[in-house]
Amino acid sequence: MSTLEKALPKPKIELYSGQYFLACGLGGIIACGPTHTAVTPLDLVKCRRQVDSALYKSNVQAWKTIYKGEGLRGVFFGWSPTLVGYCFQGGGKYGFYEVFKYTYGEKMFPGMNPTAVFLAASASAEFLADIALCPFESIKVRMQTTLPPFANSLREGMGKVIKEEGYAGLYKGLYPLWGRQIPYTMVKFATFETTVSAIYDYLGKPKSSYNGLQQTGVSFLGGYIAGVGCAVVSHPADVMVSKLNSDRKKGEGAGKAMTRIYGNIGFKGLWNGLPVRILMIGTLTAFQWLIYDSFKVGLGLPTTGGH
Repeated sequence: MSTLEKALPKPKIELYSGQYFLACGLGGIIACGPTHTAVTPLDLVKCRRQVDSALYKSNVQAWKTIYKGEGLRGVFFGWSPTLVGYCFQGGGKYGFYEVFKYTYGEKMFPGMNPTAVFLAASASAEFLADIALCPFESIKVRMQTTLPPFANSLREGMGKVIKEEGYAGLYKGLYPLWGRQIPYTMVKFATFETTVSAIYDYLGKPKSSYNGLQQTGVSFLGGYIAGVGCAVVSHPADVMVSKLNSDRKKGEGAGKAMTRIYGNIGFKGLWNGLPVRILMIGTLTAFQWLIYDSFKVGLGLPTTGGH
């Protein structure tokens, strides 16, 4: 038994019980909210360069410019909607993933191809999680991509959107958000589960022969590999989300807005900021799986994948 396992409490939680799924949701909150907030400086520059590729010559030059003009607060601008939004999203994504994985794989379609279960469960979970994320993502993107900023805080931004556009204004980016996040999460979970299984196969011993610390190390490696795939698959939609929230005209339909924006930026423009996003998402995903599975180990639960 590892030091980590000895140090943390072992409440008895029955697998696939309501308490188990709630614990997984809490693990998702802890894994996603703080990690997304920690990479706000990367996200800030990525979003601004997606909207205006000529704004900064490089990421380093961008951070220097922002820090010189606004200090550390400017570098972390948009952290509050990021923290709140991704706490909601993380809880929904990880909690509902475990619910749907069990429901589809064990109850509804026993014997179904595991990868198909991972893909279906993650898509279903993200569909719901994005409904909670969308209002906060909308405020975050508007704050980060407009100069001078659309708002200086989550509270100010939320009040401004509701006053000017109604509650519907908080959800005008929902469809492209689904277009970005659902493929992202399908790749994230299916690739992670498959990669973790492949790592244990390569090591030549069953998962159960490794202690909790070793298993979470596998989770970290599998998470980074999955994160690179996530970034590439979802990047064009990520650019479109940024553009829609910063450049959509009042009363303009989503389809019309996307057609106009694509006409302005072209196919090449959909890939603005990809290297930064690969670095951000790879690191983010690796630490999310590390934190999530460490939390599960701390509760005496098995880590994800490799069963």
